[in-house]
Amino acid sequence: MLLPPRTTSPSPLPEANFNLNPLAQSIKIIMEKSRRPTILQCFSELTDPRLDRRKRHLLEDIVVLAICGILSGADDWVSIEAFGKAKYEWFRQFLSLPNGIPSHDTFGRVFSLILPDEFQACFTRWICAIAIKTHGQVIPIDGKTLRRSHDRRHDQSPIHMVSAWASENRLVLGQLKTEAKSNEITAIPELLQVLDISGCIITLDAMGCQKSIAEMIIEKEADYVLALKANHGNLFNEVTATFAKMEAQNFQDPALDYLETKTKNHGRLETRRYWVINDLSKLEHTTSWKNIRLIGMVESERTVRGKTTIERRYYISSLEKDVALFAKAVRSHWGIENSVHWVLDMAFREDESRVRTGHAPENLAVLRHIALNLLHNDPTRLGIKNKRLQAGWSTEYLTHLLWG
Repeated sequence: MLLPPRTTSPSPLPEANFNLNPLAQSIKIIMEKSRRPTILQCFSELTDPRLDRRKRHLLEDIVVLAICGILSGADDWVSIEAFGKAKYEWFRQFLSLPNGIPSHDTFGRVFSLILPDEFQACFTRWICAIAIKTHGQVIPIDGKTLRRSHDRRHDQSPIHMVSAWASENRLVLGQLKTEAKSNEITAIPELLQVLDISGCIITLDAMGCQKSIAEMIIEKEADYVLALKANHGNLFNEVTATFAKMEAQNFQDPALDYLETKTKNHGRLETRRYWVINDLSKLEHTTSWKNIRLIGMVESERTVRGKTTIERRYYISSLEKDVALFAKAVRSHWGIENSVHWVLDMAFREDESRVRTGHAPENLAVLRHIALNLLHNDPTRLGIKNKRLQAGWSTEYLTHLLWG
């Protein structure tokens, strides 16, 4: 929930302002009744990176305008400025705006200077305040490259963000940029460190299938389901050989658990078959993995326009022998691709963003995740793109998104 400038601000809104219009008065009532910190209160400790002599606009105003702009269909600083000017009379009901709407250069400069660690920490505080923790919830963690964020003139590669997605709450829980000349292996532990994942199931693709990451997940009282590929040659060979032997016996081994599901969407028929086994006594290379309890195989058979393809994937997990729970975890992992990465590309045009200066690309990615969380959890029967359009058209709907 987003509320107006914090009451502890060095430049709070005058009390009289709340008596001048119904919107501001309603917001004040919400602030007084709410037991949870608002999004702006969670961002209240954000350090203003500007020199005092260059502060013509309040930092809280800039943050609110940016969030509202992204919610309402703006995808860059120019469009955020234009949106702010178009809705100026509405914004002035609850923002100070001492010098009007900031220019796009001001937005770009401020977000390029804000320290990403601080901005991420504020985001995490907000999520911790609003998210309802669900025991057994699957949390996929995966990375996405912002393709147009590269800068060839300064030999800057596109930034790569690793995000955690709460599959049942439908919330981005956190995100972190991988360091230059590094990869997800170093970013995942840092992201896990700041998240409360106890009682949850963490799913990772083959890049995150690392002994140190598995151990960290267990230490944080969670479980893991990790995709296994040939990057772990010995273990991969043992697991594939085990299931090949089971297949030769027509999968009749009583130690196996099996589940099959079928779905039909958009002319595509997909059959998924899941096998798990928890007898790992003959697998030499599982002993060094923390709390590994089972290995699993998934076979996906897809038929599209009369053409059938079959793909097999292998996993290791700390889950007890429960094929239905294993299947849920594997299937839920694709939620971060469909509900986060795909939506960011299609509805927010993230891959087309040319914001490249300083910390701006990373901070803008956080702004998109804030908007995505608010839009995902709005029950209005519209797609994300159309919700953004609706927020841009209707201040009533935008008010609903922000204050509920």
